Amino acid sequence: MRIGRRSAAVRVPATSANLGPGFDAMGLALGLHDDLEVEAVAGGLEIEVSGEGAQDVPRTEDHLVVRALRIGLDHAGAPQVGVRLRTRNRIPHGRGMGSSAAAAVAGLLLARGLIADPEGLDDQAVLSLATAIEGHPDNAAPALLGGVTLSWMQQDVPRTVRLALAEGALDPIVLRPEATLSTAKARSLLPAEVPHADAAFTAGRAALLVHALATDPSLLLPATEDRLHQEQRAPGMPQSVELMRVLRSEGFPAVISGAGPTVLVLAGDHDRLSSLVRRVVDRPEQWRLARVGLDTTGAASAVVG
Repeated sequence: MRIGRRSAAVRVPATSANLGPGFDAMGLALGLHDDLEVEAVAGGLEIEVSGEGAQDVPRTEDHLVVRALRIGLDHAGAPQVGVRLRTRNRIPHGRGMGSSAAAAVAGLLLARGLIADPEGLDDQAVLSLATAIEGHPDNAAPALLGGVTLSWMQQDVPRTVRLALAEGALDPIVLRPEATLSTAKARSLLPAEVPHADAAFTAGRAALLVHALATDPSLLLPATEDRLHQEQRAPGMPQSVELMRVLRSEGFPAVISGAGPTVLVLAGDHDRLSSLVRRVVDRPEQWRLARVGLDTTGAASAVVG
């Protein structure tokens, strides 16, 4: 495999995993995107970052997009190159909106854009490599494919399907606090074992969620109940979990987005939601509410030169 193009670009969406009971399995793509462009050069590494996380991400080979790009080139059997990377980040970091999965998918697709034969990095390869980087396919799958995805591991290979959605089933709104929470910290709060009754309850709700999304969105509130992970993570994000509880008591299908602390509302009246949030949280100025919508396209790559 050889490098066939000098530059490539990709737009990749934010994602929200779990959706309540679909822990480590379900996710959706949000209408909020990072834009990235890479140029293959003779040698060296140059990284230009603007937007979210610009002050925090490394400008070295440890940058996740660069790491994923190099993994993609290796997988395709293409030579490594010098890299000039430019990113415009809109996906918040450390808030449960899939920024690391977006970076992994973006790097792999940038590699695909550079190589002479894109089939050397087809979607299954990108999903497998991104899952190896991330540990789970729940964010990588919707980042790659868009829409709502259901993912699983089969003989150590990630598989995914896009779910068919009832018309108007989703109108995602995110409630993002200033505070951050690492995925590692969030996972450390989970118990090693759960009661059988809680596991059975959550499995039933996950099945109901598929039905609600595909057929009857009026069931989204009961379908997003969960007993495996959200309440267990409350010590790490008490305001987020309390806000989720209040919103649910008011009829909104609210869940913790991924590992948190962002709260995701799958659908509901925006103005009423905004008014309710202002009454509930102690410092509403520290929260950002945005109707981001559902991305139905997924990561889109384009040759730029």
